[in-house]
Amino acid sequence: MTEKASHPRPPTRAGRDPAGESTAPPGPPPPPAPPAEPPATTADGGSPGALAKLGLIGVLLIAAAGAFLGMGMFMWNMGHDMSAMTRAVVQMGLDVTSMARDMQMMTGQMQTMAKSMSEGQAQMGGDLKAMRGGMDYMAGNIGGMTKDIHELKTNIGGMATNIANMTVAIGHMNNNMAAMNGSIATMTGTMGHMAFDINKFTRPETIMTPFR
Repeated sequence: MTEKASHPRPPTRAGRDPAGESTAPPGPPPPPAPPAEPPATTADGGSPGALAKLGLIGVLLIAAAGAFLGMGMFMWNMGHDMSAMTRAVVQMGLDVTSMARDMQMMTGQMQTMAKSMSEGQAQMGGDLKAMRGGMDYMAGNIGGMTKDIHELKTNIGGMATNIANMTVAIGHMNNNMAAMNGSIATMTGTMGHMAFDINKFTRPETIMTPFR
């Protein structure tokens, strides 16, 4: 057998010889990489993330101050209303005392009237006309006394109604105070959660590590 003449194979279109090595001439070196940009900073040298955290903490502190201020105003108004109610109760006590003095005065007048009747009876044989005049005067006083007693009864009924209304108002106030206690407990829990969140903002590593 005759051996075939070996001829070199022409390079491929990609500029590589059959062995896989590139036959293209070396090109220019690659351009240098641009310098890395510095991290973004604000005008005062702080990072935007730190300023955002400080702003959030400031908003939370302002909200907490507003909540405390609202609670203080509510407590002040409640104290003012309690003081007004106390003054009303004191005035009612003064009115009852005045009514007792009037009743004592009426008792004294009745004693005076009884004394006059006794003196009239003692002088009945001396002057029947004077006794009749005294009896007419006594009848007039009795009529006035009956009217006063009726008005006193009406006032006592009104006072009983006012006391009943005051009892109902005290019951409403007790319910409102119970609701306020519940609201204060809820607000205390919210403030505790908010303090925990603020504590987490002051320690960023607790946010980046969930298991802590």
